[in-house]
Amino acid sequence: MSANEMVLQKLEQGLLTITMNRPDRRNALNPEMTRGLVEAARRAAEDHEVRAVLIKGAGGTFCVGGDVKSMAEGRASLGFEAKMANLRRGMEVSRILHQMPKPVVAQLDGAAAGAGLSIALSCDLRVASGSCKITTAFAKVGLSGDYGGTYFLTQMLGSAKARELYLTSPVLSATEAYNLGMVTKVVPDADIDAEAHDLAMSLAQGPSVTLGYIKRNINNAETMSLEACFDAEAIHHSRSGDTADHKEAAKAFVEKRKPVFQGH
Repeated sequence: MSANEMVLQKLEQGLLTITMNRPDRRNALNPEMTRGLVEAARRAAEDHEVRAVLIKGAGGTFCVGGDVKSMAEGRASLGFEAKMANLRRGMEVSRILHQMPKPVVAQLDGAAAGAGLSIALSCDLRVASGSCKITTAFAKVGLSGDYGGTYFLTQMLGSAKARELYLTSPVLSATEAYNLGMVTKVVPDADIDAEAHDLAMSLAQGPSVTLGYIKRNINNAETMSLEACFDAEAIHHSRSGDTADHKEAAKAFVEKRKPVFQGH
């Protein structure tokens, strides 16, 4: 399959659904899929018609991480620098999803492991099915971790818990991951498609400019000083107040009705 066949894209009412499509390999990442994911993430970030993103896996599994067999075959003749460059290029999917000014929802069913978990952690929200298994996985196959998982998990849970989950690599149930704060909510297996889609669509139909600035504020808080964050908040809040969506929300509040946002 080509990269386009391994990563499907569907845009409806502002929501771009990105589907990893290697169900026979439990959506394990190979070079073609990785390339397709980066292309889809870039499209999501740059296409003004896209207001939110849902990323999921075909066949009842999110992503089990790297395809070890494929990686071994593809890397055999490459030098260290080429391997590193190829890996870093693929890892851009996590950076783009995390930094782009649009909300991203990950639909976790079946399993989210290794780089698959890292990609999920780069998203803003994660909806997990009750039977989903979640694990860092890397240490058990003699790898240190990629796709930003150590960064995202440390930011999310703190360094002590991140060390535990990476060094000992336990397999967590969806409920255990939820209790740690890794998952936004857990839903019955039969409801995962509808629940994840409805959440992502609600964001796609939200005040898009404002949601983008909310995401930027939180990303700023990961790296910037208090004063710099305050300055940015003042700019973003003032800009949000000038949007048509804010004016519509204020009017709807007075009229005691639900606002209808246009994304500008």
